[in-house]
Amino acid sequence: MSATELFELFFDDDMFQHLTEQTQLYAHYKNEADPGISNSEIRCFVAILILSGYNHLPSKKLYWDMKDDVHNNMVANVIRRNRFIQIQKYIHMADNTEINEMDRVWKLRPLMNKLKEKCLNHFQPVKNLSFDESMVKYYGRHGCKQFIRGKPIRFGYKMWCLNTNDGYLINFDLYQGKDPRGDENFDKLFGKCSSPMVLMLQELPRQDLPYIIHIDNLFTGLNLLSYLKYLGFGAVGTVRENRISRSCPLTNKKQFKKKPRGHIEHIIEKNDGILLVKWMDNSVVTIASTNDGVHPLSSVKRYSQQEKKHLMVSRPNCIASYNNMGGVDLMDQGIASYRIGIRGKKWYWPIFTWFIDVAIQNSWDLYRKKSQRV
Repeated sequence: MSATELFELFFDDDMFQHLTEQTQLYAHYKNEADPGISNSEIRCFVAILILSGYNHLPSKKLYWDMKDDVHNNMVANVIRRNRFIQIQKYIHMADNTEINEMDRVWKLRPLMNKLKEKCLNHFQPVKNLSFDESMVKYYGRHGCKQFIRGKPIRFGYKMWCLNTNDGYLINFDLYQGKDPRGDENFDKLFGKCSSPMVLMLQELPRQDLPYIIHIDNLFTGLNLLSYLKYLGFGAVGTVRENRISRSCPLTNKKQFKKKPRGHIEHIIEKNDGILLVKWMDNSVVTIASTNDGVHPLSSVKRYSQQEKKHLMVSRPNCIASYNNMGGVDLMDQGIASYRIGIRGKKWYWPIFTWFIDVAIQNSWDLYRKKSQRV
């Protein structure tokens, strides 16, 4: 399949037809004259959005400007400027007469569900999966907007993402505080950050496969790892000091910092069979695992300020396994390279364009795997 055909696995005729119907319906809802927007025009509209990701201009109107340094023949010949602006004004994903007050993103939910279904259907099972947060840039006002210090994108919507280790997005959901589709029991047991992951794992098409879930210290808890082990999933994740029982015989973090680089301590929780490992690197690293052990040890190169040279430091096997955590970051990197450049005023516009960016990223991942097989 070509790159375009792979993209249409995620944005297929059903998706475009849904956008066409809801856009027409929204124009009638606003008591405007019938714009007569067709399926082919919606396709042209999405195509121009994709083009803006690699041919970025300061303003969308410049694609139709007649100056040689900005004019784009491909865009100008396929659709008029005012028609493009009209479609952007009315573009819609849900019926405004069917409001779900419990769901803050009800305007996006129908399209979101369709895309999630396609991401799951075309998922090529691999062993290592990672769960993490991804930010969608947004500076306006909305109840779901978040601020995360230290992130490349600090302001915006937070997406919970389940990815493969090479960046394919399997499943996702938008964080909105109390999730109307969530499970209150999971929220109480695992927290609001971890319960979406448990729900996403239950939607995997092949749950009988030996998946290994990689998570960071925001999500990792011993009760969560025990539950994942009960479901048949392996799990590896960094864990915060305050989530370890005080009765645990491992050296506390303050004293462990005095140990030499490469020092390892480990223990297995008797009740749950969870391995806890502390490893001294540049700082203290604490790992909880139900899949990988301490052995076999590997070696990593580190620079010693005292000896002014590189040294080889022992590293536990579970730490090496945790390096498969970067699937969400790889997806973010791919999206950031060619993110749609045309901006809109609606609060849901950045999420809608993120859907298209995700479809491009997933189709590229499938295309790359196909090329490797050939």
